[in-house]
Amino acid sequence: MSSYREEEAQKRRERIEKNRQKRSRRHGNKKNQKKNHRRQIAAGICLVLIAAAGGGVYAVSMQHAQKNAEMISYEKANYSGSVFSADGLAATSLCVASENTDEIQYSGTTDVHAAGLFDLNGANVLYSNQIHDRLYPASTTKILTALLALEKGNLSDVVTVGENAAASSFPADASLCGLQEGDQLTLEDLLYGLLLSSGNDAATAIAEHISGSEEAFVEEMNARAKELMAVNTHFTNPHGLHDDNHYTTAYDLYLIFNTCIQNEEFMKVIETESYTASIKEADGSVRTEEWKPTNYYARGIVNAPDGVTVVGGKTGTTGEAGYCLILLDRNSADHPYISIVMGAGSRDILYQNMNALLEGTQN
Repeated sequence: MSSYREEEAQKRRERIEKNRQKRSRRHGNKKNQKKNHRRQIAAGICLVLIAAAGGGVYAVSMQHAQKNAEMISYEKANYSGSVFSADGLAATSLCVASENTDEIQYSGTTDVHAAGLFDLNGANVLYSNQIHDRLYPASTTKILTALLALEKGNLSDVVTVGENAAASSFPADASLCGLQEGDQLTLEDLLYGLLLSSGNDAATAIAEHISGSEEAFVEEMNARAKELMAVNTHFTNPHGLHDDNHYTTAYDLYLIFNTCIQNEEFMKVIETESYTASIKEADGSVRTEEWKPTNYYARGIVNAPDGVTVVGGKTGTTGEAGYCLILLDRNSADHPYISIVMGAGSRDILYQNMNALLEGTQN
């Protein structure tokens, strides 16, 4: 395995150097030569992330890249939209951890499957526990559904709800928006129903609108996950209802969510406290539906620690997945963090452990 990683790393360096030379010949002015030189430096000090075949273990060589303020600024400016640039460079703005770590004196319980706290400004993993274990994500799946809708759809599109997306097609205890076959509403409406009310019906309606079928949409989900280096993710549906072959990791969710929050429309939705949709029914009549966030911070049921503001996020719950939650939060200095808890044994334990993570952002 070590030999394989060294070979792959060498190949990456060779590709970087080859691309650098091409750019230098094509753009011979001093400005571009200076940029290429900085990229060459970045290649020597940036972290190298390699997904080990089948194992989900990441080999990381930081070499103090995070300590170099100039390179951090450069990488963030150029690569904030993806894990890897076209040249194969790993962005120093990416939080990476290959093993469990605790820099915050975490006071949470052990009755969770995985937890992580990611410092977005410092590109540090402040806490990680089993973040590379494959777990069931439940409705946290929907952040990727939302991302594809925003990347491939038009928010003003009018969507007609099909039979498969009707609330009656789902189990009675499923999380739903109450959509009916023949309903018409905008893609923007569906995004609010998806991320606030966690509607499985909204997820299916989005999938069928974007890709023509749920199956085709799932293929696009898995392809997009791989582009984000979420290599331990495999989804079988757009909503997260249980399937043994529907899984991800806490780290993969971080990678996906980290891209989601760079989208202004996504941020607008998760920051919303309530949304009222106007829905045209099959018979031409109009009804309204009010959707509110499912996370208890947004609903005022649970309070975040002093000095911490929860911006928004996504919950997920099934019997097999347990209680899951991914959040974007900010401390009193307005520094952003992503915090994740997966597989909590109860809702109380979920928020107890999430608050333990949020306490680590106070300083």
